[in-house]
Amino acid sequence: MRLRYFAVSLLWLAAVSAGAQAGKKAQVGKSPELRIDYTKETLPNGLTVLYHVDHSTPVAAVLLWYNVGSKMEQPGKTGFAHLFEHMMFKGSKNVGDGQHWALLEAAGGRAGADINGTTSWDRTNYFEQIPSNQLELALWLEADRMGTLTETLTQAKLDNQREVVKNERGQSVDNQPYGTWVEKTEEALFPNDHPYHHSVIGSMTDLSNASVADVRSFFKTYYAPNNAVLVVAGDIDVPQAKALVQKYFAPIPRGPTPPPLANMRVPVTLGYEDRLVLQDAQAPAPAIYVAYRVPSAKDPRAPAISLLGDILGGGRSSRLYDALVRRQQVATTVAGFNFGLADGADMLVFNAVGKPGGNPDSLEKALLAELAGSWIARARRSDSRS
Repeated sequence: MRLRYFAVSLLWLAAVSAGAQAGKKAQVGKSPELRIDYTKETLPNGLTVLYHVDHSTPVAAVLLWYNVGSKMEQPGKTGFAHLFEHMMFKGSKNVGDGQHWALLEAAGGRAGADINGTTSWDRTNYFEQIPSNQLELALWLEADRMGTLTETLTQAKLDNQREVVKNERGQSVDNQPYGTWVEKTEEALFPNDHPYHHSVIGSMTDLSNASVADVRSFFKTYYAPNNAVLVVAGDIDVPQAKALVQKYFAPIPRGPTPPPLANMRVPVTLGYEDRLVLQDAQAPAPAIYVAYRVPSAKDPRAPAISLLGDILGGGRSSRLYDALVRRQQVATTVAGFNFGLADGADMLVFNAVGKPGGNPDSLEKALLAELAGSWIARARRSDSRS
């Protein structure tokens, strides 16, 4: 089956959307204020710590957020951030291989749901949610691997996790229907030398060429207290939590200053349409992906972009579902969302999956018509009748 990708400027879509609101007086109401109280401190080694108290359940959560993602990787060394997400569970000086999971599960946590790590273009995080009387265990485990992981890093561990990552790519990308669409979208929306051009999982060639010295250097550069934020939340006593943080994290020395981020700037719009048609033998039905370069998550317009994705493609009440699934019946599922990339620009994507054996040309035409403003015209007709 064919997958079709479009990378085009948001300028066209935004202009249509703005036109739909012309002549209408917006009624702006004040939204309820969301307030989350917290206490903040910074340790002498540079670690930023946030404490939030919530006694509603006897549970505590620990989140350690490192300022390292695939956008920090150097050419020829892609995939390191994601590889380290795996390496961080392979043991440290005082914790055996696999014992991070085992100790927390024995204390009441659930692997996967309560204990895990994730990597994105912009950051890597690790988290534990455990009964509040096990908070010290979670903090000790995170501190031990932050401070001592390289002491137990071996070629055998690197080789093992490198193969795990390659297998993960096979399962989640290469052998999945539509599995390469994110990579193709990144490549279309960002120039070759841009940090967002390559995927989070990285190049398998780069991973194959990685040495223990390369991996150790990456860890010492980015997995340091001065490049991390620790959050301790839930059923906690703040003075006690602070004492535990001081006990386990304060002795870890500050790391070197990470190198500056590469230039993330790109033109506001792509400026042209880039159309790609892929044959995918594993795809049971045709799929269309339309992607736009939009302002990044740090831009004040970011909430509007997220809202736009939800209105057009977010669930059964969305414009695309109503038009393509319910009325025209050319699609079985639709979606609209942005990635929330932090620097330079973000990606806003709309997707429609057709029926098995369906005509991809009809699906493409219908999706593009909706994004061009057919839904706005229907809304105007509905307003004029009301």
